[in-house]
Amino acid sequence: MRKLATIQIVSDVQPIEGADKIELASILGWKVVIKKGEFEPGDPAIYCEVDSLLPVKPEFEFLRKSSFKRMSDGKEGFRLKTIKLRGQISQGLLLPITALGAHVIDLVPGTDVTDLLEIVKYEPPIPAKLAGEVKGPFPGFLSKTDEERVQNLLDELPLYKNSLFYVTEKVDGTSITIYLKDGQFGICSRNLELVENPENTYWKVVRELDIENKLRNLGRNIALQGELLGEGIQKNIYKFKGQTIKFFDAFDIDSYRYFDRKSFFEIMNNFGLETVPVVFDDFTLPESIDEILQMANGKSQLNPDANREGLVFRTTDDKRFSFKAISNNFLLLDEE
Repeated sequence: MRKLATIQIVSDVQPIEGADKIELASILGWKVVIKKGEFEPGDPAIYCEVDSLLPVKPEFEFLRKSSFKRMSDGKEGFRLKTIKLRGQISQGLLLPITALGAHVIDLVPGTDVTDLLEIVKYEPPIPAKLAGEVKGPFPGFLSKTDEERVQNLLDELPLYKNSLFYVTEKVDGTSITIYLKDGQFGICSRNLELVENPENTYWKVVRELDIENKLRNLGRNIALQGELLGEGIQKNIYKFKGQTIKFFDAFDIDSYRYFDRKSFFEIMNNFGLETVPVVFDDFTLPESIDEILQMANGKSQLNPDANREGLVFRTTDDKRFSFKAISNNFLLLDEE
């Protein structure tokens, strides 16, 4: 499960030009606007990431006007999103340790306090044709598609400074996983497996692409993962007619590992399926997280009139390391 709220150490605090009551704190690779004097460098704090849904409690009521949301399951709360204050991008919320109340925990950086604070990940409402009938939870023999954000990898990135990556566009759709295991064929959304229904968009597009037969002809236990795009999905910023899938991964179920770059593209070519756009190949990482975030900004290869959502970085070999960099330009436009 994603750690939405963790104990972290404030690494830096800087003034914001023209601002008397707020300043800018650095936590890992994130920047968060805080009240002036609220935190000092070296202070422990609770960092709540963007896309956290904070519970409806008195201490979070100051967020109601800008952040109140209700999810498809009826759960209400306050969603944290990317904002700009006095020209400064701010992502997430920094809380004092006292927000944990009577809970006594280890203040080691990285300690997960998501459940203690009753925080869940915000999921936007799902259209009926996407929701479908649930067959069961996401199967345990598969790996979920949820790359770590680059801002959380301050310590890990230097370990890969000499590694080669291929970089793909992160596209704005909805996650789909299609698998064949021991003769059983199935389709999953991000968190659930779905019952077959010709009216359900997931199943409709997979049938149109004849993916079940392609997997059966391959003769092995395998899963394909991609992004379902088009009309009725998110805001369809690419202006597609109908729906389609752009794939970004293939997963070997028996060995519980992702295929390397070469094998993945061979599978896609053999199946005649489309991948997400490749932006850079045989790429080495720049020195800083800020440089990576700047790279994430840009126009989509699927529609040059649309800002791309970001980039996904994957090592080219089978020693898998991957992460995503979400474009701040996209996030700010998406919240308007």
